[in-house]
Order: sequence, then structure tokens, then C-alpha cells
Amino acid sequence: MTTTTTTHSGMPLPPSRSPALGWAAVVAVTLGLFSIVTTEILPIGLLTSIGADFTVSDGTAGLTMTMPGFLAALSAPLVTAATARIDRRLMLCTFMALLGAANLLAAAAPHYSLVLLSRILVGITIGGFWSIGAGLAARLVPAPSVGRATAIVFSAVPLGSVLGVPAGTLLGELAGWRAVFTAMAVLSLAVLLMLLLLLPKLPPPEPTRLSTLRTLCRTTHTRYALLLTFLVVLAHFGTYTYVTPFLEQVTHATPGRITLSLLIYGAAGIAGNFLGGALAARRPRTTFGLAAALIAAATLLLPVLGRSTAGATALLVLWGVAYGAVPVSSQTWFAKAAPHAPEAAAVLFTASFQATLSLGALTGGVVVDHTSLSTAMTLGALTATCAAAAAWTHYARGRTWPGSR
Repeated sequence: MTTTTTTHSGMPLPPSRSPALGWAAVVAVTLGLFSIVTTEILPIGLLTSIGADFTVSDGTAGLTMTMPGFLAALSAPLVTAATARIDRRLMLCTFMALLGAANLLAAAAPHYSLVLLSRILVGITIGGFWSIGAGLAARLVPAPSVGRATAIVFSAVPLGSVLGVPAGTLLGELAGWRAVFTAMAVLSLAVLLMLLLLLPKLPPPEPTRLSTLRTLCRTTHTRYALLLTFLVVLAHFGTYTYVTPFLEQVTHATPGRITLSLLIYGAAGIAGNFLGGALAARRPRTTFGLAAALIAAATLLLPVLGRSTAGATALLVLWGVAYGAVPVSSQTWFAKAAPHAPEAAAVLFTASFQATLSLGALTGGVVVDHTSLSTAMTLGALTATCAAAAAWTHYARGRTWPGSR
């Protein structure tokens, strides 16, 4: 006997599909996002090798990091709107194939311009895949499991940092940076096969038009979501991008200790992701505000307590748990602000997150160059404090979520 189960998004699960297949599809989407996150931030550990191979400066090589974020912010609304009537399964597979092609192009590039072209393709993939995949859990599993499934999807973010980047850096040291991008191309194509086999047909519930996005941006809940995401992501990437120089110059940690500290941070981020996913499903304001407050505390105290290795490591654990909850909290807030347009909400989440990611790294660099690492941490703390205050203001004004009355 077959039964029809209703998802959190209000659309029924296909009656012929079991919940186990739904969870398998969630894993496939998570691996897709893991491949994308890893590819996006992989140059962090390969910049020197890439620059030396093409005889370009570190700053020029750094374009491989800043370009994808800005392009993702542009492509998220444009690509999603342009493909609004196409089955989302087909689009996810197309973006994953594009990621594989981008990685192969980088691996074989004879000129640096082709590496930058590959990063343009990565940016388009990020914007498109994230916009669809970020809110897809609600269409794959029954409503009671959506919170847990969403946390699994967003675990791709800390897993990419904890597993993907260190593994890629190690492979780059052993076999060269081109081998790393070749490996990522193979992984992307393997995930493409999984998506083809495991995802059901996913017709768009409602076409996502640019006018829909403009309308959402006029609502109070969405504006708060944009403000909080901007402030928290700006605070995080304006400081965490330079945490390794801080550990080197202020904490005076050894290279081995720095690697261990960052791994501990990543593990804490994974824990924070699942903890945040469970809490944000019920209390997104509390979760988002608490995460911002903890990031503020960690970055504010780091210039003081971070002079010792033990103090720096303890604050990185706190920071990791806090930031691990940020992506899932942000996506949940956007989704609650627009329950009638889940894909449009995911587009705004992706665009705001990616744009601020690149802006945060650039802003932090300006602050570090003109002042100091400790000043950057303090300014990041003040920015995160503003985010926590904005979350409290949303609650204090008695804002209720659409459809909650």
C-alpha cells in the first residue's frame, strides 16, 4: 500500500517514494553543496602555488577567492528567474555538471585568465545551486523531519572547511594544485550521478520572478533577514579570514598548533550547525541573535585572551559553535519570512550571504592593512553586536511570522 506524505512546503511527497529515498536525496544535495563549498574556498590553501605557477602576485591570485562570491550574488536572482519554469532536478544536475567543467578547466588552464574564467563558472554554480538546494529539504522529507534535514544540508558548509580544504591543501602539497582541481572535478561528476539517480522530479512550486524578489524585499521580516545576514556575515568574514595571521602574530602559535586549532574550530562548527538547525526551526530569532552575540563575545575577547594558545583555542570553539548556527538560522529566517515563496527566499539568502562573504573579506583586509589584527577583531565584535541587537528588536516589537496567527 502506498501513502502520500505532506512536506513542510505544503507539497506532497511522491506516493511511490519512500522516506528512505527522500533522505538519500538529502545526502546527495548535501554532497553537492559540499563540493561547491570546497571548490569555492579551496584557493585559500593553494594561492601561493597558483600564483607561482602563473607568475602573478598574491593579490592577483586572490581574485580566485573574491570573484565567485560576487558572481554568486549576481547569478542567484538572475539565473533562478531565467530558469523559473524548468524542473529543479534538471537545474541542480546542470549546475553540478558546470562545476565539474569549471574544475577541469582550472586543472588544465595554460593561462591564468582561464583559471579566472573557471572561477566565473564556479560563481554561477554557487548562485544557482544554493538558491535551489538551500530550501530543498522541505520537499524531500516529511514535515516533522525538515529541521533535521535542513541541518544536514547546511553541514556542507563546516564540512567543506574541516575536511575539504585541509585535504585539498595536503593533496596540493603532494601532487600539485592542478591535481586538486582534477579531484574536485571527479567528485562533482560523481555527485551529478547521485543527483540523477536519487532526486525525484521537482517542478518549481511557483515561478521565481525578479518582481517576486522585489516584493519580498519590501516586507519587514525579509528586511530584518537581510540586515542580520549582512551584519553577521560581515563580522565573521571580516575577522575569520585573518584568524591565521592573528594566531601567528598575536598568539605566537606554531604551525602545527594553528592547524589543530582550525580543525577544532571546524568540528565545533559542525556541532553548532546541527544544534542551530534544531533550535532555529522553533526559535529562529533566539538562535540567530544568540549566535551573533557569541561571535561578538569571541572576537571581542580574542585580542585579550587570545594571547595564550589555550585562550585562543577556547574562543575558537565558542566562535565555531556560534558561526555553525548562522547559515541555517539565516535560511530559516528567510523561509519563515516568505512561506509562500520558498525558492525566492532561498535566492535572497544566497545572494545576501555570498555578496557579504566577499565584502567581509575585502573590508577586513583594508582594516588589517591600515590598523591591526586586534582592531579588526574588535570592529567585527561591534558589527556582530549590532546583529544581536537587531534580532532582539524584531522580537521586542512583537513581530509575528506570516501565517502564524
